[in-house]
Amino acid sequence: MTDMPPRLIALVDDDDDLRAAMAQTLTLAGHEVRAFARAADALAAIDADFPGVVVSDVRMPHMSGIDLFRALHARDAELPVILVTGHGDVPMAVDALKAGAWDFLTKPFNPDALLASVARASEKRLLVIENRRLRAMVDTAVASPLIGHSPAIERLRDMVATLADTNIDILVEGETGTGKELVARMIHQRSRRASAQFVSIACAAVPDAIAETSLHGESLAGRAPLEGRLARAHQGTLFLDDVDQSGPALQAHLIQFLEDRLVRPVGAREPQPVDLRVIGCMTQQGQAATIQPALLYRLAAVRLHIPPLRERREDIPLIFAHLLDAAARRFRRAVPPVSRAVLAHLLDHDWPGNVHELGRLAERLALGLEQEPVADGAMLPLDARMDAFERMAIIEAIQATGGDMGQAIERLGLPRKTFYYRVRRLGIDLRKLRGLDG
Repeated sequence: MTDMPPRLIALVDDDDDLRAAMAQTLTLAGHEVRAFARAADALAAIDADFPGVVVSDVRMPHMSGIDLFRALHARDAELPVILVTGHGDVPMAVDALKAGAWDFLTKPFNPDALLASVARASEKRLLVIENRRLRAMVDTAVASPLIGHSPAIERLRDMVATLADTNIDILVEGETGTGKELVARMIHQRSRRASAQFVSIACAAVPDAIAETSLHGESLAGRAPLEGRLARAHQGTLFLDDVDQSGPALQAHLIQFLEDRLVRPVGAREPQPVDLRVIGCMTQQGQAATIQPALLYRLAAVRLHIPPLRERREDIPLIFAHLLDAAARRFRRAVPPVSRAVLAHLLDHDWPGNVHELGRLAERLALGLEQEPVADGAMLPLDARMDAFERMAIIEAIQATGGDMGQAIERLGLPRKTFYYRVRRLGIDLRKLRGLDG
């Protein structure tokens, strides 16, 4: 992803010397620090879109760090707030942690502990901001089934708009899963033929023995007339799916029809003219040599190419966001956040199945069946890999003990407070693991 927000830290402490020392530590670590001596000033400067982390002392005059956290939490519950406490304030800080604070540090603290906590919180905040950006893109995207802003998709949308209200036949080319039928339906729906039928023929599934009847129908004495696909598509659109995989008989009948636009029901005395548009599609892997030249040249008055996802990677996150949103609605689930690992996988993977493959991943994530793409683990940063391992270990311990938290804590050898802190930080849903969800 590009255009990530800077790693901002809002530092709040009324002690000038401590504030200066902490600011220096954070700045040397590569953070951009905005320092405040008063909590009220920080609150006025931090809005719900603040792309950073808040580090605040607890005991301050007029407005405490706890009050600041509560106000910020009400404004944005996903804003990480790290509290700096004295020993006497630990119970208060623990309560704040339960209420949604990110972390707390007890004075005097090791600067490395501050940097480690800030680094984790910053990563989490950037991920939240990125997910919000994706949600906003979904809400404001071009009102077209062809999602994306890449030059290739912009050109394709323009071509669809130009060709929609013409009568010219079209051949749509693209790999499996790129959306060839989607483009064909867009052309139909934007044409003056939209009120008539869009009739699809799966060419690979039409045996030669019934090719004529399937296209033309039949009108035999003593039998009820059988309407063929051509007559059904009158004044509408005939879509030839995988025309490159059609048999010789079907191709021969299509050639004849494209030449004279006449329907010849088996047993009928006279052919009947029909008015329809033909849109065929074929995969790029399909060999044009399998199509008779006479059919290819008649059908391909205009050829539209749909690029695969790997050739327009900038569109993948937006397409995925749309698919995830649709999957969540279909399954009646809340839209899950997209992790850093998933975002990296979206751009690193070649997606040979294109949008179909992308859609299956969206469905699995919407259902909670796949938290992280396993194949990308080796490409993750060390801290992300460690988090993934820690998360897996905690989940396995809970599952192994049948949801008994006490036994799981004992099995992991963690202090109780540490266990629940890591569960919250890693986003582990205890209710779901214990079978209490829904």
